[in-house]
Amino acid sequence: MELLGRLVVDPSVRFGKPCVRGTRIAVGDVLGYLAAGMSADEILQDFPQLVRDDIRACLVYAAERERGRARLPGP
Repeated sequence: MELLGRLVVDPSVRFGKPCVRGTRIAVGDVLGYLAAGMSADEILQDFPQLVRDDIRACLVYAAERERGRARLPGP
């Protein structure tokens, strides 16, 4: 899915955790904020470098990982 192109794994950023491309914001952090009850609008307000598609990409990644199909490009 093309939204996954918004994410990247770079061993030199956040110890190689999947992050939103061009940021140091980990996918796991975004998912954690959502799970804790933050809305997408609240996340976007706290992290202005993100756009709504970045949050959607994190959700797609979680769904694909659950299916065992998640693959992200390197740097």
